[in-house]
Amino acid sequence: MENKPSDSRLQHREQTSEQQMTTQGQTHREFGSVEELLRYDASQTPPPPAIAERLQASLEAEPPKRSWWQRLFGS
Repeated sequence: MENKPSDSRLQHREQTSEQQMTTQGQTHREFGSVEELLRYDASQTPPPPAIAERLQASLEAEPPKRSWWQRLFGS
């Protein structure tokens, strides 16, 4: 018993889906962790302008970071 017709249909489907992905500019990506996925997504998706402005203002209002030895010795 030979599965030639179903094999050729499966190969055709795989080729079609690969062609669709390449024409859409998408590639298959694998991430080692959720953090990597989120970083990649953040780099590809800019925030809306209003949120970006609020975030920038919030970051500017933060006090400067002190190093661990300054926090430890309180200087």
